[in-house]
Formats: sequence, structure tokens, C-alpha cells
Amino acid sequence: MVDVTFKVLRQSGGDTPTWQSYRLSVQSSTTILDSLNRIKWEQDGTLAFRKNCRNTICGSCSMRINGRSALACKENVGQELNRFSDQAAPEITIEPLGNLPVIRDLVVDMKPFWKNLKAVDPYISTAARAVPEREFLQTPEARQKLDQTGNCIMCGACYSECNSVAVNPDFVGPHALAKAYRMVADNRDDATVSRLSQYNSDAGVWGCTRCNQCNQVCPMEVAPLDQISRIKQGILAREDESSSRAIRHRKQLVALVKQGGWIDERKFGFNVVADRLRDVSGLASLVPLGLRMLRKGKLPLAFEPSDGTTEVRSLIDAVQAFEAKSMQSTDSDS
Repeated sequence: MVDVTFKVLRQSGGDTPTWQSYRLSVQSSTTILDSLNRIKWEQDGTLAFRKNCRNTICGSCSMRINGRSALACKENVGQELNRFSDQAAPEITIEPLGNLPVIRDLVVDMKPFWKNLKAVDPYISTAARAVPEREFLQTPEARQKLDQTGNCIMCGACYSECNSVAVNPDFVGPHALAKAYRMVADNRDDATVSRLSQYNSDAGVWGCTRCNQCNQVCPMEVAPLDQISRIKQGILAREDESSSRAIRHRKQLVALVKQGGWIDERKFGFNVVADRLRDVSGLASLVPLGLRMLRKGKLPLAFEPSDGTTEVRSLIDAVQAFEAKSMQSTDSDS
């Protein structure tokens, strides 16, 4: 048994949050959820938190434990104390999920979370389901492509830690885009082209900053960032550079690195922001920056290719060939 102080961030609605400490004698194997249950049953019946299955299935007990989002029924005291083994006295902090309004204590309002999920239309299209003669059967290989994203339990951990959600209120979030990829990869769906067009925006995949926080905290190894990257691959394979600045940014970055081993910054800004003189407002926005760089001697007047350009080019070719093969496989299953 070990004596542990549980510091819980408590608040009600818009009130100022305050920390409240509870002392428990627990075993190392005791889960955080069982510890919260004991606090509520033995010390403070007013403490509010969500729970249900207690078996990492429902996602109800997601909260921030020692600064990261996790399932309280999955994490135990020993694991948490080992993360901070240098503590003078054993202590575990518990807070509500981030990026969501707090209703009370550890209970958050999930409406924005569900609203953003609904925005990506995470359902097989009705037209694709209209097969009156027989049910729509999938091969084991086609079904296997849905396994990883199908493991999502909608716990909200990825949404809580998402830096893009924190700064861009229009971004739908990693949970929604992981579900969106499930529709893109599902060969029963016939709306792939329109879906990719829908997700091709700053509210969609281009709003992701690739911080990898969602992958780090996902308790079910759904890897939302990986699914977002796969949607991007589908968009890039179908869209040309004129469709958006985000598309140009990605394609020009790869093209210039492939060309010279690293980015020629002069061409990058001109090709992406100014769209090679086709975007007049973009070109105008570059002028003040260019003048400041010239004045400070930071505008490169020449470009020296990297000594490893040949190796870099071969690596990019190999990755692009692999991505093209993966896309062909997805298209053939659709």
C-alpha cells in the first residue's frame, strides 16, 4: 500500500477552478477510476466525473491525468507514480479534458466533439447501401483496412490534446478525421471523391499541425494522425496545385527538396504564396517580407543544392512509388 495525494481540479460551469486534495492509501495496481470512486464514496460525495464500463470500452472516464489525457479505468496508481519517481511525496493530478467546456469538476460538455464528428458525415452513403438483391459483402482484406479506425471508442483524449483545436475553432479534430478516413477506405462507400473534396480545407486535414499529440494519447492505438495523412495522400493524388495553397505547399515542398536536396526558399514562397504570379494578393503579401529580409541580409540570392541530392531524390521516389501503389490498392477495392 502507498499513501497518495490526489489533486483534483474542481469547478462548476464558468466558476474559477480550484484544486482540492484527497489522501488515499491504495495499492499500486489500483486504477485511477477506482481511486476516484473511493474519494466519492468515502470522502466527498459532491465530486463529479463520468464512468460506465470500467473496462476501456466505453471511453466515458477520459480525463487529464498528470497532464495528459487518458482513460481513468486504464491507468493505475503505480504507472502514474513511476512517471514522476522523483516526487518527494506521491501525488497525482486529475483535470477535465481540454478543448471542451466544463460542466462540473471532471465532467465536460461533449457537444462540440459530437458536432465536429457529424460534420465529416461518418456514415456509408445511402446510395452505396442500396443493393436490393443481396447484402454487401466485403473480403477479409477489405474489412481489415477498417480495423484500426474501427477501434476508436470516442473517448475524446485526442481532441483534448489537439493543438489545432485549441487555436482553430473550425478544425473538426483528429477523432472526426480518423472516422472520415474509415469512410474513404471503405469499399462499400461510393462518395470517396466528394468526401476528399470536403476534407480538403483548413477545417479538414490541412488544419492539422502534425504535432502527434493525438497519436501519443490514444488509448486504442487508432493513430489519428496516420489516418489524416492517408486522407492527405488521397487528396494530393487527385488535386492539382491550382486547387488550394495547402496543396501547393505540400507539392512544392516535395518537388523542391527532390530537386535540390533541400528547399529553395526563394522559389518556395513565389510558387506557393504567389502561385507563380497567378495569385496577385499572395504576391503582394510577399513584398513586405521580402523587403525586410533584403534589409537584414536574410534573402538568399543564390541556391546551392545539397551534396546528398541524389540520395534524397531516390528516397522520395521510393516513398512516392509506395504511396501510388497504396492508392491503387484502395481504388481497386472501392
